[in-house]
Amino acid sequence: MHRLTVVDAFTTRPFAGNPAAICLLAQPADEQWMRNIAVEMNLAETAFLLPEKDGYRLRWLTPETEVDLCGHATLASAHLLWTDGHRPAGSEIRFYTKSGLLTARQEDGMIWLDFPSKPAVEAPDPGGLVSALGAKPLWIGRNQFDYLVEVADEATVRGLTPNQAALAAVEARGIMVTSRAKGGDGYDFVSRFFAPREGIPEDPVTGSAHSALAPYWAAKLGRTTLTGYQASRRGGVVRTVVRGDRVLLGGQAVIVSRVEFV
Repeated sequence: MHRLTVVDAFTTRPFAGNPAAICLLAQPADEQWMRNIAVEMNLAETAFLLPEKDGYRLRWLTPETEVDLCGHATLASAHLLWTDGHRPAGSEIRFYTKSGLLTARQEDGMIWLDFPSKPAVEAPDPGGLVSALGAKPLWIGRNQFDYLVEVADEATVRGLTPNQAALAAVEARGIMVTSRAKGGDGYDFVSRFFAPREGIPEDPVTGSAHSALAPYWAAKLGRTTLTGYQASRRGGVVRTVVRGDRVLLGGQAVIVSRVEFV
């Protein structure tokens, strides 16, 4: 019997933010079983945790594939480990992942993840990206995972209705679209994230995308501490601090359900 816990990340209330299913393993699991579970849960990510060294081996699976870096499922995993007493409250949690060592800590009611910075560098339209988005870009960039597209304003970001089939033809994990926030809501920038190639038409809140968004906006706005709002239907807040080649991602989470699999 395996228990999976669904946690909404980057939010303070249920049914907002980004849901992730978390499975804490006692021993290595069959690969196909894990993939089947990810398909069955049908969430952006299902995370599998296995105790290792002084922390946990952490893997993230979408319904389609395994990914190299995921912020919301890491934050959700840390929240579960502290809440259910697997780790003492206030202790640092170490995760061993495909993207190296990631850590999580608690401070003033927030969970802070220490992630690698993944800045985007300017890149041309790979062909079909701009037309698929249906919006004029101010800037296009690319990092090892995704495309980053800045558009004119928050209204443009919120109003996007991209051609998902055309976006799926773009060779990248996903496409993040961003602008400076309109002001008045406490956010510095807004974004949305589309990943149809990964089986995720639109991701509600994408922590790993902020590893690129944070350094991008820090350079443009001249500040290293920023707050982003991902303007999906569910919505979520990601606080960011740029520290050299690392980015701290801050957020909150809430447990919403538990499921048992035989």
